[in-house]
Amino acid sequence: MSQALDENKIGGLGASRRRVEDNRFLRGKGNYTDDIVLPGMLHMEILRSPLAHARIKSIDTSRAWEIPGVRLVLTGEMAATRNLAWMPTLSYDTQAVLATDKVRFQGQEVACVVADDPYIAKDACDAIDVEYEPLPPVVNPEQAMAEDAPVIRDDKAGQRDNVIYDWEVGDREGTDRAFEQADRISKLRLHYPRSHPSPIECCGSVADFDRATSKLTVYLTSQAPHIVRAAVAMIAELPEHLIRIISPDVGGGFGNKVPVYPGYVCSILCSILLERPVKWIEDKTGNLISTGFARDMYLDSEMALTNDGRILGVRMNAVADHGAFFADAQPSKFKIGLLHSAFACYNVPHAYLAARGTYTNKSPGGVAYRCSFRVTEAMFFQERMVHQAAQDLGIDQAEFRRRNFVRDDQFPHRTPYGFLVDSGQYEKCLDVGLKAVGYEDFLRQKEEARGRGRRLGIGISTMTEPLGAGNSREYDILGIKMFDSAELRVHLTGKALLRIGAQSQGQGHETTFAQIVSHELGIPADDIVVEHGDTDTAPFGMGTYASRSTPVAGAATAMVARKIRAKARKLAAHLLEVSEEDVEWELGRFYVRSAPDRGVTIQECAMAAYGNMPDGMEPGLENVAYYDPPNLTWPFAVYIVTVEVDPQTGVWDVLNLVAVDDCGVRINPMIVEGQIMGGLTEAYAMANMQFMTYDAEGNCIGSTYMDYLLPTAWETPGFELHSEVVTPSPHHPIGAKGVGECAAVGGPAAFVNAVMDAIDDTGVRNIDMPVLPDRVWEALRDRRDVSGMPPLRTSD
Repeated sequence: MSQALDENKIGGLGASRRRVEDNRFLRGKGNYTDDIVLPGMLHMEILRSPLAHARIKSIDTSRAWEIPGVRLVLTGEMAATRNLAWMPTLSYDTQAVLATDKVRFQGQEVACVVADDPYIAKDACDAIDVEYEPLPPVVNPEQAMAEDAPVIRDDKAGQRDNVIYDWEVGDREGTDRAFEQADRISKLRLHYPRSHPSPIECCGSVADFDRATSKLTVYLTSQAPHIVRAAVAMIAELPEHLIRIISPDVGGGFGNKVPVYPGYVCSILCSILLERPVKWIEDKTGNLISTGFARDMYLDSEMALTNDGRILGVRMNAVADHGAFFADAQPSKFKIGLLHSAFACYNVPHAYLAARGTYTNKSPGGVAYRCSFRVTEAMFFQERMVHQAAQDLGIDQAEFRRRNFVRDDQFPHRTPYGFLVDSGQYEKCLDVGLKAVGYEDFLRQKEEARGRGRRLGIGISTMTEPLGAGNSREYDILGIKMFDSAELRVHLTGKALLRIGAQSQGQGHETTFAQIVSHELGIPADDIVVEHGDTDTAPFGMGTYASRSTPVAGAATAMVARKIRAKARKLAAHLLEVSEEDVEWELGRFYVRSAPDRGVTIQECAMAAYGNMPDGMEPGLENVAYYDPPNLTWPFAVYIVTVEVDPQTGVWDVLNLVAVDDCGVRINPMIVEGQIMGGLTEAYAMANMQFMTYDAEGNCIGSTYMDYLLPTAWETPGFELHSEVVTPSPHHPIGAKGVGECAAVGGPAAFVNAVMDAIDDTGVRNIDMPVLPDRVWEALRDRRDVSGMPPLRTSD
């Protein structure tokens, strides 16, 4: 008889264990950056540019210095004396810390003030007089690439235009041949507008430089503290071992807290100059107007098709608007992220992608907002193209996808852009979703409703996202390979401490990573503490973004637990007085193969590691594991949305949303469901209401929540989630694939496709997101596509 523990009862793999983090969060006991108070701490505020493009003729700080309580007024010229007026970005570009020559976007940092309290510092910022010479602003790539366009980055030697890079991938000649053989070519022009991650907690830092020890400690809102430490060492020219980055509780990140921002650098420099702790907490407008945006990409697409609904080839010509500085956080070799992950779930013989990046007078953009390095754009473009191709051919949109899916027996599958997809059951996921939504019945309802003047629509979006960047052969940031590590220590009483290099911003790492250890060792999850976020104690990790946590850090956790179990097996053999080969394992217990009743628990092995180890064995039960993933993991999902569009107003309402997510093995089903719901909420917001754009003068329209709308419980539709399709990753230690971003990646196209399906008789091929009611109404009125490209239109 097995004496294995019940994994669900001890909180192991598959248990819907309550989040342990919530014990402090629900009681208001979270410890965020703004909660940090140090003796003698001063406060910093930043003066930002009101103009998008202008020469700085002079900066007069005299009135600010006269205000009682002001300790320092820092300008770019002063920072330059410490070689800190400019800093490197994560994309091998440079970015101004404080402007010296000119400002290049509205909201750019021009100066900062340190004072006894934040109110004095803010008043002193208002007292700084800056004389600007306005220059022509550039707010979209077409303007940036025009022959007479002003050069935005004239600080860079040899930069004679606004082009950052040209990059290509795929089989150009093969794709050209595919288009020559096509029966039909479907074309579509799309714009994925700027979005802002907009975490509840804005960015902030508390820098504390100790002159006596030469040690710099920085409390920081960061998703990647180890990368920040490396960047600070390079920027501030301080020894890395004397820099300690602490990311306490982080109030949301979504990619926004991966980059190194000028505010961080200024607080560090001010602390070094004043030898006092300096706190900087960003306000919401500062966060919206200046920190890392996402998306802002344009696509001209073509799809080569046969009359019977087969895809022969795909051409994608993308242009990314990066703003004033190329500051994306993404793997070094992929200039436009993983946009070429498009069409991974479809059998596409040939594909070619050409991409260009441009500078504009907007804040630096391109962060991986709840996606794996531009995969959100890839999936949106893919599914809008697929929807339109099906319509052009007159083939049902579900059937068109079915005909072109990669089949179950075709894995591992090499995509036309070169990725290797590990596993999947794409058609099964689609069937589950179609049955759940009542697909055939809804199509009949749609036709009946149209006869009565009502417009119903149904939209499908499929998504396969490459997660876990990644293997050291291809993935690095700033030359640092993108592996992760975990350190596990089992105390003599059998309790455990797990330290990870990943950084939580609400994902529930303290809950789920303990469950991985529980699954591997049989130690109850409640007996395992998970720590992260302190570079002095946490093992190295590249951070939490691009759904890396479970595919990489989670794998490292499983591997270090297995190292511990291997040593515990030797201890068990010693305690049971048998050879190691005669020892078997079941959850929580080793036993003698020939005598199953003779066994020792993992806790007894832990005690022996400190008091009864065999001769020659090193004491203790702890280890560290570095995990370099052999490949990316590829979760798959199908999202199906039904809507009704009011033809009189353009308002559209969601009737139903069905989500089928195959993310491999689920560690904690309850947390997975929460992540999917959160992602779908953000997908709905991007499709329907989040509107951030720029006018002709470069003013940001969306710098407050009066203009940049976030969904509340009132607006957010209900979701029907399905989890019956499970395809484990063949190379991940526990078969998990990751899921935190999938719904935000695949969801937007489902909403847009549903609206487009509702107006499919009008000849309109595209309405750019957000699909606002006035845009839908305009499309219905004029029977033409509606663009969302800035500058903001002020009239017809």
